[in-house]
Parts: sequence; structure tokens; C-alpha cells
Amino acid sequence: MTTFGFHSTTDDVIAGLDLTDQRILVTGASTGLGLETTRVLAAAGASVIMAVRDLPKGAAAAEEVRVHVPAADLELRRVDLADLASVRTFTDDLLHDHASIDVLIANAGIMACPKATTVDGFELQFGTNHLGHFLLITRLMPALIAAGGARVVLLSSAGHRFGDIDLDDPGFDQVPYDPWMAYGRSKTANSLCAVGIDDRFRSQGVRAFAVHPGGIQTELGRHLTSESLQILIDRLAEATVEMPWKTIPQGAATSVWAATSPDLDGQGGVYLEDCHIAQITEDPTARDGVRGYALDRQSADALWTLSEKLVQ
Repeated sequence: MTTFGFHSTTDDVIAGLDLTDQRILVTGASTGLGLETTRVLAAAGASVIMAVRDLPKGAAAAEEVRVHVPAADLELRRVDLADLASVRTFTDDLLHDHASIDVLIANAGIMACPKATTVDGFELQFGTNHLGHFLLITRLMPALIAAGGARVVLLSSAGHRFGDIDLDDPGFDQVPYDPWMAYGRSKTANSLCAVGIDDRFRSQGVRAFAVHPGGIQTELGRHLTSESLQILIDRLAEATVEMPWKTIPQGAATSVWAATSPDLDGQGGVYLEDCHIAQITEDPTARDGVRGYALDRQSADALWTLSEKLVQ
């Protein structure tokens, strides 16, 4: 049973683990949680594939990692999750070069941005946070299966409480766009995607986890307007939910724990927070816990079917 919790850091959860010979892919690896995740995994001996949208920014991030881990085994590759053609090129090239991937951490994401669409015409948050990762993960599944015991970690959020998925209107074509509702739907989709992956591929050795990292001040909030920030403050006040902040090493700890901890051997399809498995709760005043709809297997199946259709 884990002894880690809210205040645990990446260095705490990785202590004593040797990840030599492990190949780990991290999306959104150039800043914030992705950069910290890359650092600590490389320090433990893993070969880390840094998937980034901006290659110069990614190169600077890789050099920052090497300041702390001079022998870091890093591989920098470009992918734009808001462009499915970019995802296909990325996965084709990766499969050509690597037969197996031990861990895939779907860390990249955007939050509460103004209404916009991806290159392929999908609502930007659903298209980037969910569909881009869905296509990336499913196309890389042969390499995950080949690893013989791989893990997939998808970053969800307590923001999933802002909205369940709407399979009939994923693009807000029938209702007014709400940036926080759109964010919540995309984070619910991330959690349901973990359920779908685990259901379909655990028999082939691939387990999947959804992760709530906690409240962290990172570049994830770069799209926030003063209006959307005030909406968030008002909604948290209405729910009487306190939002304690974590440092970046504390925020990335649950992702690293999900990716590496022996405590999770034989488990999957669950939602993690503060380095433990969260309990289902419908209490709007509870700081911890996951809504039942974010782990519903019937919803996960329906989302999987829709996602396959949308990404063709």
C-alpha cells in the first residue's frame, strides 16, 4: 500500500527504482509537469522520448534536463495533437524506429481556451486533449503490447467535474460554448479513455490509469482570460471546494507513481490522485474523489466508438 500523499514529490515516489532499459514517451514534455516528469524519469535511468509541439522550446527543455541529469537519455520528437496528420506522422516514425514502448504518459493539454477548432475541425479542447491522444495511443498500441507489461497514463483533472461527455454534441454546435464545460468534458474523456484502454488491452499486458495531478500553476493556464478565470473562482465558491496548490514536483508525482510504482501492478482503469486510487463521490463539496460518470464503462465504450469514427 502506498505511503505517499498530497505533499509527495517526484523524487519521493521514484526513490529506489531503476528504470534502466525502460523506454517512456511523455507528451507535452517541454514545460511544467511534462518537463519535471521527464527529468525524474531520466534521472532513474529511463530513455525518455520527449514529444513536443515546438522543437526549439523542446530542445531548450532537454538541455535544462541535462543540467540536472548530465547522462540523460533523451529523444526529441515533434507532434501537434491538434493536427491528426501530425499525430499519424509522429506515430509512423516512432514505430519505424522503436519496436516497443514501456510507458506512455499523455501529459500534454490545454485548458479553458476561447472557442476554436483543431486543424481537422474538432472543438479545440476535446480535439487536443482527447482525440489527439486517442489517435496517438491507439496507433502506438503495437509497441506498447510488444513491451510485455506497458502502462498508459492519461492526465485528467478534478476539472472533469465541470462536465460529463456529450456524445451527441462534442463540438458545442447545439449549445453555447462554455470554456470550462469544454475543459471538463475533455478531462472526463481522458478518464474514460483510460477505462477503455484498460478494458481492451489488459489481456495483452497494457494497463491504463487516469491521473489528477492537483492544482498547479503551469503554462496549462496560458489561454485563460480574466472572464474565464472569474468563472472558475465563482464555480469553486459555489461548490465550497478549496483549491490547495501544489508545486510542480508534487503535481507530477502522481503521474510518475502511476507510470512506475509496483503498488499498481495488476491494476488499471482507475483514477488516481495524491498518489493513491481515488474513491467515487458525487459530493460537490468534496475536494477529493472522482465522479462516477468519469469511470463508467458503458460511457467509455460509447466514447471509444465515437472517437474511432471521428479519427477514421
